[in-house]
Amino acid sequence: MNIVERAKNMLIEPRAEWPRVAAEPMTAQQIYTGWVMILAAIGPIAILIGWGVRLGFATSVSMAIANYAIALAVTAILALVIDALAPNFGGSKDFVAALKLSAFSYTPAFLAGVFHLLGHNGGILVLIAMVYAWYLFYLGVPVLNKATADKAIVFTIVIVVIGFALGMLFGMLAARGLAPGLT
Repeated sequence: MNIVERAKNMLIEPRAEWPRVAAEPMTAQQIYTGWVMILAAIGPIAILIGWGVRLGFATSVSMAIANYAIALAVTAILALVIDALAPNFGGSKDFVAALKLSAFSYTPAFLAGVFHLLGHNGGILVLIAMVYAWYLFYLGVPVLNKATADKAIVFTIVIVVIGFALGMLFGMLAARGLAPGLT
């Protein structure tokens, strides 16, 4: 899997890329080390550069580490949730397929981490990328989890709500840990 080509295809032609992702034999470890851990690092690196001057080195390092850990954790937890809920939406249980769905649908959000270079101003661009990631998830559900097309939108909404809640929860926990450095 060529990471640049795959990322480009996920962004530009996701309908054609999802079947290629589904057909490619991968392990959970390969998905994490060859995709998630690399792309999830974009945001933390941008935080170090974009926020370091404003908040100081120690605080920006803490924020970057928290951002990275949250991205890795949420991707895995969502894969577990996707796998567990798939049968309820006409899909099949397959953890690797669920992890592919979680990891590859996050592509625009991972890449949009670069907008942290803009500090707070990059937030709206990251949000737009998240909306596109949710659309990619919706397109991938029937391909990877074999969920029926009529249930794909409800499945997507459920996963988006759970993912948003997880992100908020982990973000609040990280902020509580970082708060002493921000005051």
